[in-house]
Amino acid sequence: MSLAPSSLPLLTQDAAPYITRPSANFPPSFWGDTFLHYHSDSLEIDDNMKQQFQTRKEEVKKMFLSSNNSILQKLNFIDSLQRLGISYHFQHEIDEALEQIYNSSTNDNVIIEEGCLHYMALLFRLLRQRGYHISSDIFNKFKNNKGDFDQNIAKDVQGLWSLFEASQLRIHGEDILDEALDFTHIHLKSLIDQMSASFAAQISHCLRKPLHKGVPRLEAKRYISFYEQNPSHCQVLLLFSKVDFNMLQKLHKIEVGSITKWWKDSEFATKVPYARERAVECYLWPIAMSYETEYSIPRKITSKLIVCISLLDDTYDAYGTIQELELLTQAIQRWDNSSIQSLPDSMKVVFNAIVEVCDEVRLSTLESEKSSIIVQCVKEAFYNLARAYLTEAKWSEEICVPTYEEYKDNGVISSTYPLMITSFLLLTKFSTQIDWILSNPAIIEAVSLIGRLGNDICSHKFEQQRMNVVSAVECCMKQYEISQEDAYKLIEKEIEDLWKVINEEYLKLDHVPTAMLDCILNGARITELAYENFEDKYTDVKLWKDDIFALLVNPISMEEPK
Repeated sequence: MSLAPSSLPLLTQDAAPYITRPSANFPPSFWGDTFLHYHSDSLEIDDNMKQQFQTRKEEVKKMFLSSNNSILQKLNFIDSLQRLGISYHFQHEIDEALEQIYNSSTNDNVIIEEGCLHYMALLFRLLRQRGYHISSDIFNKFKNNKGDFDQNIAKDVQGLWSLFEASQLRIHGEDILDEALDFTHIHLKSLIDQMSASFAAQISHCLRKPLHKGVPRLEAKRYISFYEQNPSHCQVLLLFSKVDFNMLQKLHKIEVGSITKWWKDSEFATKVPYARERAVECYLWPIAMSYETEYSIPRKITSKLIVCISLLDDTYDAYGTIQELELLTQAIQRWDNSSIQSLPDSMKVVFNAIVEVCDEVRLSTLESEKSSIIVQCVKEAFYNLARAYLTEAKWSEEICVPTYEEYKDNGVISSTYPLMITSFLLLTKFSTQIDWILSNPAIIEAVSLIGRLGNDICSHKFEQQRMNVVSAVECCMKQYEISQEDAYKLIEKEIEDLWKVINEEYLKLDHVPTAMLDCILNGARITELAYENFEDKYTDVKLWKDDIFALLVNPISMEEPK
């Protein structure tokens, strides 16, 4: 998540009369005290809901383990579990089934040769999602003698949809999947007018936001609505997914309520008045990384870390002078506030907030033998971030446009994703993988660059109204002597290539738990949501209100649709 502002600047005066400070004039919080009362809610679930949950869960498990299911039925069932957001309850069973299916598919060419397009694409996607090396050559059978996709499949909407979703998992060198993406996008778009309203809405959504790039909890809620409108839906699956969503949402409400209360109690709105009030929005990154109950504490602490990141970002980008920012950077490096006594009180508040949240990291990891290492890693990550912010501030101050590569090297850190992702993972059971986490993995770097570049594109036009703001767009334009439009295209192409890097790393890292890789992958997914349509939803909060209502306010109705 990059938190660079996208609003028109104003000139304001600090208490020190001779210092003119830039201000981004951020829009106020949209939420007020909407979430404040949630922190005191009880997580008590009534006995009827508990019983319904357990009964439905057992029914779903029995259905899944039914020996009468064909491979295609198994694949469709797994797909439904994943899309409805309930697959995490049956991950062991799903992994066993996929392993059996993979072994059967690779050892019996008949299964592949006789498969329809939907079957082949679904098989490919579900196996790749779990890290299986299945070749994209299986789609050659759907090409004609000229090497193009056969027009006979152009009317197979289900097959086209499945192939479109499968092509999102492509890696470098898979030309057939690049072609499949273009082919399916064109034909699905042309067929929308011939579909039912509900199915057309579903296809339109997938063309805008493919499943592979969607935030899982939001995609689950949308799909539950689509699924309910399907006449052939399974009532057991539908009811279980509704109960599960509502039970988890109750926990998520309490979590975001506690973050809101912490923001209010800390008085950041008055003590750091130049910064954005985005406590609720900060919670979206950790809940995107993992929404399950066992990650509740990591979500809450990471949310506070992200609030601190946001405060720090606005301090460097929209308030401090270079001299002040150098002192603040030194204080974070030394973890000592003695060097910032001359700085404005607001900057002291930001520094102290970082220290306090890092202390919360220490308390939450006391039982880990690597607690001190974890805390030190978070501290160093904050220093690296502050240093990256300072570099960008100096570029702007000196009207210096670095090379595109220099900008990206710094941008990996200033994206804030290394700090966010690393901290979240170290607060979970995945801290056992600390050596790998701290090795600067390529997959985290790719997610970070998507965050940096995605933010730069969406905020560029607004930021040109501020003086001397350096971004990836300017660096591309200068280095390659190209237009703004061509710079956008170059960066968008790079973001697509970075998604391929993520997919490649996912297949390579068979020694890293898949659930851990999913958390990292979800970092790229929340970026896609935050900056879609070239808009910065974090700054312009009204753009994000519908998603937040869906995720954190409105439960799913348990009543049968009329």
